[in-house]
Amino acid sequence: MTTSTTHAGDTLTRNALTVLQPGFDGTTAVPDWVRRRIGEGLASVSLFGRNVRTAEQVTALTAQLKAERDDLLIAIDEESGDVTRLEVRTGSSYPGNHALGAVDDTDLTREVAADLGRRLAACGINFNWAPSADVNANPDNPVIGVRSFGSDPLLVARHTAAYVEGLQSSGVATSAKHFPGHGDTAVDSHHSVPLIDVGRDVLDSRDLAPFRAAIAAGTRAVMSAHVLAPALDPDNPGTLSRRILTDLLRGELGYQGLIVTDGMDMHAIAGTYGFERGCVLAIAAGADAICTGGGPSDEGTVVRLRDAFIEAVRTGELSEERLADAAERVRALASWASVSGAASRSGGAPDTEIGLVAARRALTVTRGETYAAPVTEAPYVATFSPLPNIAVGDETPWGVTAELTATFPGTESGTFSGDGAGAKALAAAGERRIVAVVRDAHRHTWMSDALKTLVSARPDTVVVEMGVPQSAPIGALHIATRGAARVCGTAAAEIVTGG
Repeated sequence: MTTSTTHAGDTLTRNALTVLQPGFDGTTAVPDWVRRRIGEGLASVSLFGRNVRTAEQVTALTAQLKAERDDLLIAIDEESGDVTRLEVRTGSSYPGNHALGAVDDTDLTREVAADLGRRLAACGINFNWAPSADVNANPDNPVIGVRSFGSDPLLVARHTAAYVEGLQSSGVATSAKHFPGHGDTAVDSHHSVPLIDVGRDVLDSRDLAPFRAAIAAGTRAVMSAHVLAPALDPDNPGTLSRRILTDLLRGELGYQGLIVTDGMDMHAIAGTYGFERGCVLAIAAGADAICTGGGPSDEGTVVRLRDAFIEAVRTGELSEERLADAAERVRALASWASVSGAASRSGGAPDTEIGLVAARRALTVTRGETYAAPVTEAPYVATFSPLPNIAVGDETPWGVTAELTATFPGTESGTFSGDGAGAKALAAAGERRIVAVVRDAHRHTWMSDALKTLVSARPDTVVVEMGVPQSAPIGALHIATRGAARVCGTAAAEIVTGG
């Protein structure tokens, strides 16, 4: 572990630790180093899929953390839908934003978010890096897609506000993301810096509208994006831009809450500017909290970043006042979460049905003129799987195989990708009726070709699209779920079987 000559009790060191939101490894015991750093000033920790087995286990883990500091911020990336950490091994009990946007019932969005908040609060989690307030303006976007409420800025704005109101009613803080907008990109910032090359007028009317709504709704946090928007700052991506975080978000939009960065280990920052330097630049630009735990999750990372802040203050690259201001905003959010969480614990138990109700309402079903009868015996489920979205991960199951197997024991399945996937699926299916499951078929030529191959040879093929339904419906029965959450699979399987 890296050593430091700083004293654990001094104000500068405490502030340097306070702005960090690190992760850690383990599911049953909080590492000693985390306990020690909490005592030295660390005010936040982050949970990821690697920390989750069951709700009961997470509750026990967070109880250990709060025994060290009762106002500790415990953050998680729980968008629901495709991006779930709390249900990483089973799939989410709630549909994601795109499904909720398709229903376009803000009361439903508010209710779903409130129910999710109650579930998070029951597990001891008080800060959620959600919702995505991005307008999905580019249908080829590889990282947002169904994480967005839609492509209409006004729709995204009203549902972002409803989500903020609903989740925060449970005492869990929201973080509207990814400011100033990640929807009009064709590059994933996990890999490199995306470019949003549109004028300020477009950014104002399209990308910034949902963030204005989130601020008006009282969001306690806003998460920055590692995107370059030259109309706002030609030189620096959002997370490292004073023009974007301080002049625009704080100055023009009047936002006074916490600004948290997207993961600083993402290649757009770490691979371009360097991990430690990127974190220093983010705080200097106006960020208050540094998300670090998605990748590196060890004590050495925390110590290196702490020491980088201290050194930056000593060299004048980062003002001590800016670091202190950032730390105070973290403490203010921790205080709010502690008080609001205690006040909301009487809000009742989560509703186990609201997610499925919402998923059912989000479906669009297109029936062909012939062959559209429901599946009545064990089918063959052909899942056409693209490379996993890094934000989603590859741990979470998706599709309809488990649901159809529950109805029809003996259901068989296979996963296919690349050129010739359709022919391979046909050969594997034999005489069984085929249920083809896809995700964003419009973004993958090989996937669209596979569907055409199947439907041409087997006109009774059922197609379940679990991404953005951008392509024209195809198949005897086409079901668009607008997300791959577990409840979306359940809702689709009900239609497939005539339920």
